[in-house]
This record gives sequence, structure tokens and C-alpha cells, in this order.
Amino acid sequence: YQSLDEKAKLRYDARKSETPAFVKWINKVYKKMLGSKPIQEEHEIILDHNYDGIKELDNSLPPWWLYGFYATIIFGAIYLLRYHVFNGETQFDELETEYAEAKIAIEEYKKTAKDLVDFNTVELLTDASDLNNGKKIFEVNCVVCHKADGGGGIGPNLTDPYWILGGGIKNVFKTISEGGRDGKGMISWKSTLKPSEMAQVASYLLQFEGTTPAEPKAAEGDIWVDPDAESSSEANEVSADSLKVE
Repeated sequence: YQSLDEKAKLRYDARKSETPAFVKWINKVYKKMLGSKPIQEEHEIILDHNYDGIKELDNSLPPWWLYGFYATIIFGAIYLLRYHVFNGETQFDELETEYAEAKIAIEEYKKTAKDLVDFNTVELLTDASDLNNGKKIFEVNCVVCHKADGGGGIGPNLTDPYWILGGGIKNVFKTISEGGRDGKGMISWKSTLKPSEMAQVASYLLQFEGTTPAEPKAAEGDIWVDPDAESSSEANEVSADSLKVE
């Protein structure tokens, strides 16, 4: 700066003191949105009221406030039409959609993470590959006590409707996982078999029920009836009765 001549210094100072174009634009927009009169022009909007020397200005509402108000009116009209006139998804609809998508995602995940299953979430497997794996596990680990045809030996008969600890996929899975009755029941297999393998062998051995083994062991336990099957049967009966013509 010291090396500049007087004219160059004046040009430099003028450039330094000049307000940037962007800042000018911001100030212009701010003043426009504020909508207030400059102090020099306040005499044009001053009211006749005078309270102990305090005078009131008749300022209009700021444009930013008006624009915001108009925007809420437009938004309200669109919202009303979308959700109360047409079929826009409400929050409850969106929640149901998300539940459905999550259920699909869970089912897809289960296909690759079968060992996350437990006796609360296990389902009867019907796929041929699962049943074949269950058969192999049964032949290696279970035949010695239940026989190859499920007729029973040291262990109970698997072909009759009697179950000591309950039938159905959930009860059978739990028995395989946790073991039978203390002191005289089957050992726990959860440290030997994976959850997916227990589901496979449980699904396989349930196929024995209703078959005729060569030397069936006497029934043990109580007759077990699937409560879900009962509910389904009752629902079918009610549906059938409702269709009868009197």
C-alpha cells in the first residue's frame, strides 16, 4: 500500500470501502421483506394518537409475515384435498404400509438367518430339503430312542396323538431344545444342534403322527389338540352356518 501513488491509493480505498454486490442484494431483500418505512418517511404514516408524547405509526404487516400466512392457507387447502377429499395416505396408512414392508423384510431376512428361530417364532417346515435334513438328523440322533418308524422305545411313541410335553411345532421344538422332564426325559440338544436343525427335525418327526409303526409303544401323556386348528375349525363352522338358507 505504501508503494502506491495517491491515485492508486484512492482507487484501493474506494474498492475496499465498496459494499459487495451479494451483501447489497441481501440488504435489499431484507428491507423489502421487512416493509418498514425509513425514518425520514415516517411522517407519512404517523397516526393522530398521542399518548404522553408517544405517537403510533400505521405500519402495514411485514411482507414476510403475509407471505408466510398465504403459504399456510395454500398448504391447508392442499392438505384438505389430499387427505380428506382424495385418497392420500394418512399417518396410520403409512404406519400400516411400513409394518407390511417390515414383515416382508423380516421374512426375507429369515431365509438367510434361519438360526435366529426359537420356540416362540418357529414355524412348521414343509420344504423337501428341510424335511430331508430333518430326516438325516433324526436317523443319526433320535432313532436309538424313538425307532426309525417313530414307534417308540426308550423314548415315547411319536405316531399317536399323545404328548408328554405338548405337541405341535412350538412344543416339540422347545422339548428338543430344552430337553424333556428332569431326571427321566430327553437331554437338551441346543448345544449340539443349531436352531435351524432343531426346526428341521421337529418338522420331520411330526410327520409320524397318524402312521402305523411295526411295534408301537403304549401311549404316554395326554391327547394334544392344536388350539390354532380348533379356532380355524370353529371359524369355518360359523362361516358355513352363515351361508345356510333357512
